[in-house]
Amino acid sequence: MSEAIDPINVIYKTQRLLDELIESNANVLVGGGVDNMEKYNYILGKIHSLDQIKQEISNLLNPKEPESDDDKVTRIRR
Repeated sequence: MSEAIDPINVIYKTQRLLDELIESNANVLVGGGVDNMEKYNYILGKIHSLDQIKQEISNLLNPKEPESDDDKVTRIRR
């Protein structure tokens, strides 16, 4: 019937899609596919936004701070 969707698989597919979109937009810029500054800035903004989303997903997958506060708490025995 309905298959369970693996959330990690969805995340990695999303990251691949973001990479493809960034590359596609970059190819438009490099290939001279823009004819005025307004289009250039629009595509550059799209690339920047897609890169920020990709970076945020990466940050969420790899937390930089420890999750537990056990190392900050001093235990006192009586």
